[in-house]
Amino acid sequence: MANRLAHETSPYLLQHADNPVDWWPWSVEAFDEARRTGKPVLLSVGYSSCHWCHVMAHESFEDRATADYLNEHFVSVKVDREERPDVDAVYMEAVQAATGQGGWPMTVFLTPDAEPFYFGTYFPPAPRHGMPSFRQVLEGVQQAWTTRHDEVSEVAGKIVRDLAQREIVQQAAEAPGEQELAQALLGLTREYDPQRGGFGGAPKFPPSMVLEFLLRHHARTGAEGALQMAQDTCERMARGGIYDQLGGGFARYSVDRDWIVPHFEKMLYDNALLCRVYAHLWRATGSDLARRVALETADFLVRELRTAEGGFASALDADSDDGTGRHVEGAYYVWTPGQLREVLGEDAELAAQYFGVTDEGTFEHGQSVLQLPQTEGVYDAGKVESVKRRLLDARARRAAPGRDDKVVAAWNGLAVAALAETGAYFDRPDLTEAAVGAADLLVRVHLDEHARLARTSKDGRVGPNAGVLEDYADVAEGFLALASVTGEGVWLDFAGLLLDQVLTRFADPETGALYDTASDAEQLIRRPQDPTDNAAPSGWTAAAGALLGYAAHTGSEAHRTAAERALGIVKTLGPRVPRFIGWGLAAAEALLDGPREVAVVGPDLNDERTAALHRTALLGVAPGAVVACGTPGSDEFPLLADRTLVDGAPTAYVCRGFVCDLPVTDPSTLREKLTPR
Repeated sequence: MANRLAHETSPYLLQHADNPVDWWPWSVEAFDEARRTGKPVLLSVGYSSCHWCHVMAHESFEDRATADYLNEHFVSVKVDREERPDVDAVYMEAVQAATGQGGWPMTVFLTPDAEPFYFGTYFPPAPRHGMPSFRQVLEGVQQAWTTRHDEVSEVAGKIVRDLAQREIVQQAAEAPGEQELAQALLGLTREYDPQRGGFGGAPKFPPSMVLEFLLRHHARTGAEGALQMAQDTCERMARGGIYDQLGGGFARYSVDRDWIVPHFEKMLYDNALLCRVYAHLWRATGSDLARRVALETADFLVRELRTAEGGFASALDADSDDGTGRHVEGAYYVWTPGQLREVLGEDAELAAQYFGVTDEGTFEHGQSVLQLPQTEGVYDAGKVESVKRRLLDARARRAAPGRDDKVVAAWNGLAVAALAETGAYFDRPDLTEAAVGAADLLVRVHLDEHARLARTSKDGRVGPNAGVLEDYADVAEGFLALASVTGEGVWLDFAGLLLDQVLTRFADPETGALYDTASDAEQLIRRPQDPTDNAAPSGWTAAAGALLGYAAHTGSEAHRTAAERALGIVKTLGPRVPRFIGWGLAAAEALLDGPREVAVVGPDLNDERTAALHRTALLGVAPGAVVACGTPGSDEFPLLADRTLVDGAPTAYVCRGFVCDLPVTDPSTLREKLTPR
């Protein structure tokens, strides 16, 4: 019999709908039930492509005896962290404060007032590796709840009070300057891994937002070290097992320092961010590798993550059926020499050499993750393409990993920006069209008549949860990129509606600090607020960047001031923890450069000369430059006001900091004006 999760839209919650556990979704009713029955709440948080979430579900939540115990003594609440990042953030902060570490699945025990008092992550079905079994934990918590109730309540109250004191104080009201950005670069240089690219040790995550900062810093200052770190990291990742050498796209992270063995889940946000980074690397250097990876990653997004409604699904699982009925991590992606021979015959040896497939294997059980280890030797390009095609066809006959079809607004905003720009740079209108399709879905399904954004949808049906700051900021960022690429001012208008919500509902009017949830959102035990970039840009730094871009387009003083105030946190954190505020540093680079405002006018947008100027404007490396393209007298964009043709020819205008250069009609002159140095 299905439990209360059967009517949810989240694929993760639906995976638990047939558990014998009597799950509740996060709701007022669940906590009312806990109060009515006097039971504590078990809060279990995870997401659909989380390997250990599946393991714990199979071991414990599908087990009838465990479920019976839970149903008798607890009110059990299941949360998809991707649908409710606010709930996840608040309790993860408590878990990390109490245990020094966090992760998913997250297991937290709460009072009926939602105050946490006992924490953990994965618990095994039997004691092992020094961990108690899940049943032992349940029994211990239940006993404490019934025999030491006052003590438990006191502990919960103290935890909530301690969390309340962790409020972020905006220490600087002004944005970082040259000095702070130079210090941030120095800090990154110290943590850089010169042998392997990337930062820090294992596990190694793609540092997408830091790479964006490094490219912008190089563009503005000419710092060769910044470009070198970005280039080498991008090359090492693209040659490693973290990149899918057959189908394109990146896995979540590498378990080793050398990018060889990935954690195989593929997330929309990683691939959107990295697609854009590689496109920007190509824009800066002309690198063939960057071009190939940007396009392959864009094609992966459209081919494997696009939904029937035109949005983009959240993730592909790490696990899939290995052919024996068992779900195994990486089964879809790994190869043995024998499997290569089966598919390729006499070409198997070439493939093994080219992709680094060995007899002992680079993964488990003699299997290898495909990578491009060779730096020398010449390979027949036609033969390599044939090998890749045959391996891809053979892989397509394997059981594919599951897909989380939930459309998350923020991550779709990141995908819109990446696909719009990649389509424009490489003359792939199909990619730009895919960006328009996703943006259209966000407007039709996620945005209501009051310009409020829903966090998720599935199968074209809007989810019940309100958008958080990162949704408003990343969707605005996507719309601004789309406006620059398509010349359609409606996307700028939609970005403005979202950013007005940021100003009125997410910003602290006193300090300019930003909150992750709106002022009128559901009240949790505290209002979450985190300016640091983790897997994706924080809502705070993404909002700063989008506010700045919108201000450059419109001249809005309110939006620019809000961006500058929000970037005060980057002045504080940038020199200290640059790896965790890369997007904020990138936004600060744009602020220091202006950002530049480019208006391109032509008698006809399809005219070759207009298109050449528009393309040159989009390919300018000036950090955060905004582009408006239209006909003279058009009211599509504020930047087009009073812009006329010079001698009847298509013309570009470049302005920066309230000062405009003379108009230009030649693309090469425009290119110079968009090169900071």
